[in-house]
Amino acid sequence: MIDKSFVSAEAAVADITDGAAVMIGGFGTAGMPEELIDALIARGVRDLTIINNNAGNGESGVAALIREGRVRKIICSFPRQSDSHHFDAAFRAGKIELELVPQGNLAARIQAAGAGLGAIFTPTGYGTLLAEGKETREIDGVHYVFEHPICADFALIKAQRGDRWGNLVYRKTARNFGPIMAMAAKITIAQVTEIVPLGEIDPEVVVTPGIFVQRVVAIAPSATNLEQAA
Repeated sequence: MIDKSFVSAEAAVADITDGAAVMIGGFGTAGMPEELIDALIARGVRDLTIINNNAGNGESGVAALIREGRVRKIICSFPRQSDSHHFDAAFRAGKIELELVPQGNLAARIQAAGAGLGAIFTPTGYGTLLAEGKETREIDGVHYVFEHPICADFALIKAQRGDRWGNLVYRKTARNFGPIMAMAAKITIAQVTEIVPLGEIDPEVVVTPGIFVQRVVAIAPSATNLEQAA
């Protein structure tokens, strides 16, 4: 019997080790797997490479990982905002490496990894500092930059519901990077609000098929999250 459900966030992340590359879903706080991140912090792992849309908000999630000194490098498209003080401090102190990737390129490079492509050509970034040292090519009169896929050892994502096979559905914009990250990581860990019986999720509405998910853990939403979802 296939059963990918785990009893806790701590058990689900127990084999993430120092130096791992970890994709973390979310667009700001929307769809951020905060409890999985907290469990990762509690493990004490260090020297992580984090792939995320931004470099953390306030005191939670990716920001907390950076605050605790667990991140060696971050690959993201939006590192600085009004509440990204932990990234700012770490970057200015030379304690964290940044690979800045335009948001469309970030998604495309993750998708390329999930699709098994060797690399992609994208027009975004051509003629800018982001293209320095990279191969460029003109195709049908358009200039492109050669970009490598982005893959990871683990992906931590958040969905609304899942079943024990790992099939997932999401809530509105919380969907964001989760589906493509699930395809691009060796091991995908999904936290969901509830794990439902097989057959309760209509196959026609499954967004991430279970073949891309290795672990599912049910975490009841906090009172704060319920208020935000209302």
